[in-house]
Amino acid sequence: MVHCFPKRFPLRRRMTAALIPLALSTAFHSVPSSATTPAAGAQTELVYVGTQEREMRALRFDTSSGKLTMIGPVGAGPRSTWVTTNPRLPVLYAVDDDNSREGSVSAYAVDRESGTLTRINEVATGGSGTTNLSLDLPSMTLLAANYGGGSVSSVAVNHDGSLGARTSTVKETGSGPTRRQASAHAHNAVVDPSGHYALVPDLGADRVFVYGFDRATRTLTPADGASAYQFVVPPGSGPRHLAFGANGKYVYLLTELSAQIMVLHWDASQGQLTLVQTVETTSPEFQGVKSGAEVAVSADGRFVYVENRAENALIVYRVDQASGELAQIQRTSSGGEKPWGFGIDSSGKWLLVANQRSGKVNVFGIDTATGLVSDTGQSAEVPTPVAIAFIK
Repeated sequence: MVHCFPKRFPLRRRMTAALIPLALSTAFHSVPSSATTPAAGAQTELVYVGTQEREMRALRFDTSSGKLTMIGPVGAGPRSTWVTTNPRLPVLYAVDDDNSREGSVSAYAVDRESGTLTRINEVATGGSGTTNLSLDLPSMTLLAANYGGGSVSSVAVNHDGSLGARTSTVKETGSGPTRRQASAHAHNAVVDPSGHYALVPDLGADRVFVYGFDRATRTLTPADGASAYQFVVPPGSGPRHLAFGANGKYVYLLTELSAQIMVLHWDASQGQLTLVQTVETTSPEFQGVKSGAEVAVSADGRFVYVENRAENALIVYRVDQASGELAQIQRTSSGGEKPWGFGIDSSGKWLLVANQRSGKVNVFGIDTATGLVSDTGQSAEVPTPVAIAFIK
C-alpha cells in the first residue's frame, strides 16, 4: 500500500542562519577548546557516531596520522542508531530508532570548527523503529527504512539541507521461519544508479523488494503484484544491507541471519535481480549464531568490505569486473567485539569500525592498490557505537 503526501517543500532558512553563535544557539554540547580546534596544518575530518545510548558522539579524525580525538556527546534525546551526512553541505541526518513509537529523521547543522550540532528540523517517517537512511543526491531525497513498522519512506531534502515533506511511504508484508521474522522488517533502502528504482532488503520477509522511484516527485511506488519485482532469498536468510558495484550492474547483498554475501545481477531495464553467486562470510569452524552486519564497495569498485558481527571479523573481497563475482583476499579481526557498522572516508584510505560491545571505534588503514586493511592501533572509546559518518 502506498501513502502519498502533498508536495510541500517550504523554503527553509539558509544554513548560515542555522549556524548561529553557540552562546545563543540550541547546540547540544559544549566541548573543551583543546578537543575542538585542530592543530595548524592538520588534515582533519569530523566523525559522527550513532549509538544505542540516546546520544551521538563526535570525534575529530586526523587523515594524515589516523589519530582520533574525542569531542564528546553532540546530540541527545532520540535513539540515533544510524547517521549519515550530506556530501554537499555540513549537515548530518540521524534516525530515531525507537520501536515503541513512530520513527523520525532529524537534520542537524554541523559546526566544522567545534563539531557541535544544531537541530534544524525533524520529520516523522510514518513507521516505527527507523533504522537506516540513504541519500539519493540527484533528487535530494532521503530513503528511511522503518524496521519496526515494516515500511520504507521517502523524505525530501531542501537546497539548504533541511528536511522537506515526507513524500511517500510503502508498507511491506511477509514473514520468515525464525523468531525475528514474524513480520516484515525493512532494513535498508537504496536508489539504483538509473534513478528509476529503489531496492529494499527486508530482514523479516526474506526479500529484496524493488519499488519504482520518481526523482521528480521523490515518490516510491510498488509494482503491481508481480513477483518479478521482488528477489526472494532462502528462508531464514534475513537480508540486511546492500551496495551497488561501481558499474551499476551488480548488487552486493549482505544477509544478517545467514551471514552471506549474495552477488546479484541488476537489470535496470526490467527492474530485476538475478543471483550470480553466494559467498559464506562465516568460517567453516564457527559453531555459534551467525550474524552479518555491514557491506560497502570501494569507490573504484574493485573491492567489497564486509563485517561479520558474530566472529568479530572484517573480510575483504576482490571483485571480478567481468562477472561481478567475489574472491576473498583477507580476513582479519575488527579490533573489538560485535562490529555493528563501519565507514570509509572520502579518500578511500581509512575504514573506521564501530565495535558495539567493546565500546570502541577502531581505525584501519586501506591500501588502495591491494584493497587490504591494517589495524593502525588507533581507537576511541564510545559507548555502544553502531554507525559512522564523516564530514570534511
